[in-house]
Amino acid sequence: MQFSTKSLKQYLKKPKVIIMLAILLALSLWFAFCLPLPLFNNSTSYVIDDDRGQLLGASIASDGQWRFPYNPSVPDKFSKCIIAFEDKRFNDHFGFDPLAFSRAIKQNLRNKRVTSGGSTITMQVIRLATHHNRTIWNKIGEIFMALRLEVGYGKKEIMALYASNAPFGSNVIGLDAAAWRYFGRSADKLSWGEMAALAVLPNSPSLVHPGKNRQILLKKRDLLLSRLYKQGIIDSTTAALARFEPVPEKPMPLPQLAPHLLQRFKADAKAAKLTDTRITTSIKSNLQQQVTDIVEKHHQVLKANDINNVAAVVLDVETGSTLAYVGNVSHREDPETESDVDVISAPRSPGSTLKPLLYASMLHDGLILPNSLIPDVPTQIAGYHPENFDLGYDGAVPASNALSRSLNVPAVKMLQQYKYERFYDMLKRIGITTLDQPADHYGLALILGGGENTLWELTGAYADMARALNNYNKNGGKYDANDYHHPQYANAPQKQSNQQNNGLIDAGSIYYTLQAMEEVMRPGEEMLWQQFSSSQRVAWKTGTSFGFRDGWAIGVTPKYVVGVWVGNTDGEGRPGLTGINTAAPVLFEIFRLLPATREWFDVPYGELVKIKVCKESGYRAGQYCDNAVEQYVPKTGLKAAVCPWHKLVHLSADRRYQVTANCTSPDKMANLPWLVLPPSMEYYYKTKNYQYHVLPPFAPGCEQNDANPMELIYPKDGAKIYVPLEADGKRGRMICNAAHRMAGSKIFWHLDDQYVGESSAFQQMALNPTPGKHKLTLVDADGNTIKINFEVLDKNK
Repeated sequence: MQFSTKSLKQYLKKPKVIIMLAILLALSLWFAFCLPLPLFNNSTSYVIDDDRGQLLGASIASDGQWRFPYNPSVPDKFSKCIIAFEDKRFNDHFGFDPLAFSRAIKQNLRNKRVTSGGSTITMQVIRLATHHNRTIWNKIGEIFMALRLEVGYGKKEIMALYASNAPFGSNVIGLDAAAWRYFGRSADKLSWGEMAALAVLPNSPSLVHPGKNRQILLKKRDLLLSRLYKQGIIDSTTAALARFEPVPEKPMPLPQLAPHLLQRFKADAKAAKLTDTRITTSIKSNLQQQVTDIVEKHHQVLKANDINNVAAVVLDVETGSTLAYVGNVSHREDPETESDVDVISAPRSPGSTLKPLLYASMLHDGLILPNSLIPDVPTQIAGYHPENFDLGYDGAVPASNALSRSLNVPAVKMLQQYKYERFYDMLKRIGITTLDQPADHYGLALILGGGENTLWELTGAYADMARALNNYNKNGGKYDANDYHHPQYANAPQKQSNQQNNGLIDAGSIYYTLQAMEEVMRPGEEMLWQQFSSSQRVAWKTGTSFGFRDGWAIGVTPKYVVGVWVGNTDGEGRPGLTGINTAAPVLFEIFRLLPATREWFDVPYGELVKIKVCKESGYRAGQYCDNAVEQYVPKTGLKAAVCPWHKLVHLSADRRYQVTANCTSPDKMANLPWLVLPPSMEYYYKTKNYQYHVLPPFAPGCEQNDANPMELIYPKDGAKIYVPLEADGKRGRMICNAAHRMAGSKIFWHLDDQYVGESSAFQQMALNPTPGKHKLTLVDADGNTIKINFEVLDKNK
């Protein structure tokens, strides 16, 4: 034994043996690592499928090929066809078929040219992966690499590699792309005749090309069908019928049901550096096509007013999944439409669409109750002068009414109370990412569209609120932190529930917000929706940006959210381009596509409390509120302010005059609770609310209290005013407006201590101040005085 071990050692030390072992080791290493990694590194098309796996759209790969990503699933028909045509012992050999190879050599020698390569499907995969030229040495290399491929991959994997990378003529690579390009449907839906026609293409894709050498293609296909019949794979009837099927004449265009979603997926995939360029989306093809048709129909009407673009998105509330994504009209032949722009993801001025979020936030923080009166009077704050769309004022309006009517001045007053910095932070927490400037950059204009938002994120925020409300009762009074997230268009697993005791916005506040939004007046034939039991309940909101550039409409039901934008992608404004006129009709037509139900959001009683509320003011009832009603309000309403406007007033016995202890003994007074609004609010409120009673005047000889019965509505103290020029070039006049609690009282107006006139029935005065700083003084007949300072801006400066 020692002798043989010693002899072996001496033998292994021989130079020839060492060289042979080194060569053997090198060959072994080469064999182990001969396959390229990755096996295929070609660019692939970006492909999106609907929720059932049907093609929605695809883009050509960066190298100009229609090459879909690797698909591990190969239709059984194709496997049987390609094995019968190319490699009948595919399932039995180990990558190399000696019988087929020797037969090919004999044929080539007999014909004195290469007529057959003898390559197995496995060897063809290697050639497709390495792009080797057809030489003897490359063929030998392919044989060993094919053997190595068989060691590391199963037969199904090798067949899938072949089906995904084989050439099918022209610039079509892979079975999936070929099925759509030549037959307009997925490979698993092809007939035997169609699959046989595709199976013969990789053998000579340049010779056998659909639309060119059709007779050669027919001959090869029919030959394959005969083989399939002889092998017992198909019966005689199937083979005969398959021969009658025509072969494709030319490549067909691929479906383009969601071109803007495809565009978005490409951008997202590149940003995330995804290697898989195909996804299954949550899009429902039928709904996608129907929404596209609705958008196109309205586009045909709107373009008469030079309104060129419409976008719409439909979300599932429960998951946030996108059911339809129409980013724009599709008119690439018309450059003016700029239809390549995906408006769903484009930042635009949102108009009034943020108002529901402010209303819900203020309810959540206990700053208002659902129907608290909000001032609606001419307002100027640090040079900012918001106006309602109709340019009128109500004096005061319930907060819910201000939301449903989309009044601008009350919204600004509410944001002034809530603080725009705080609202800015709330929007960030809800998931708004487009506010890329500090809060001070937007100021109070933030609530009226002073920032930019996307239809994607806004629609998602509305869905978040609906989802949080739905899940509150499902979770037994708990909140799921994962309810707030951006919409998603790819099918993704649901995140594990992260339940908490408190939500970003409580369910009670969300419920009352959606209740107010349901009261928004609908357009056209939808106006009488409540008269029909079949009508769908929808909480919705419109928005119109400054300059009539953007029209918005977003609607919510317990199951769906629909968002619509209308406008011009170049930002051009158009008369009549408002949310109610342009976007709302599209919104409700889309809702009519969705399953109609009268079901509504469950009342979140766990987050509500019943308290006494002043019926007139909407605030918590105070001691002088004589008409208090019990109402459910969000629990946070317990810390809301008590009614500030109901007071105890002292009247004469006949109740014709106000009196004081200086002129009437207490036993002769009638002490009554009275709703007393500030003069400026009262000035407008009394004209819109007949039930409001103005305080009677003070009795002769009775002293008034310290409260000033006058209020200057416009201008406010410290205002900076620009007085425009009239058509004739002369400087115009500024109209000053005041209110006096006593109807018919005279007010004497002074500009820079110079008397300019008096007013009585209508407390207005037209002034023509020069540029610069001025002082305005108002004095009534009883000596009550108001003084303010303002500045008129110089146009030239």
